[in-house]
Amino acid sequence: MAEFSWAPRSSLEKALVTGAHGARGIEAGVSLTEIRNFDLIQVMARRGKAAEMSKAAKGRFGIAAPETPKAVGAADAMLIWSGPDQFFVLSKSGKHTMQTLAPALSGPASLSDQSHARALISISGTKARAMLAKLSSIDLHADAFGIGAAAATSMDHTSVTLWRGNNRDGLAVFNLLVFATFAESLWHMILDSAAEYRVAVNHSEELA
Repeated sequence: MAEFSWAPRSSLEKALVTGAHGARGIEAGVSLTEIRNFDLIQVMARRGKAAEMSKAAKGRFGIAAPETPKAVGAADAMLIWSGPDQFFVLSKSGKHTMQTLAPALSGPASLSDQSHARALISISGTKARAMLAKLSSIDLHADAFGIGAAAATSMDHTSVTLWRGNNRDGLAVFNLLVFATFAESLWHMILDSAAEYRVAVNHSEELA
């Protein structure tokens, strides 16, 4: 019998080349980082069970699940609005998986493991917002899209979940969840859009 191992691979493994890309002679204005090895569970309320789901989520995470386009942080997870009566649970280290969440949430909600179905990209830098303005019609100015703001939108005709994380070194951090099958195409589009600002590319195991 043939032996094989199941080793998860990044959907951007072939496309991502670490280092600086684009314009030369200037400091990188965009930092582009793929986040790897995360747990992502989508939680969707069953019909007529939205209030019960919200109560169960608060009991599980200690905070209310977002009911509007927001991303809120729990002690060891991020809850990200993904549509009416639904949200993502983003975490690390196997703390919030299908198995661990089912006892609390599977009654009022349907759970779907999206960990290997999505790619997670973190974007920051002095020119991050200018670059994203080429791809998104959303106003990402801090006055309109502050820390914790989220949206289910599209970039270059690709569906994404976008939210703003905590500032890093005084600069805004934007996070994108995209279906793995479209991740490489969107990645190249982002690189092309960031090239004039010079872009620093990396990957990380840490959530932004």
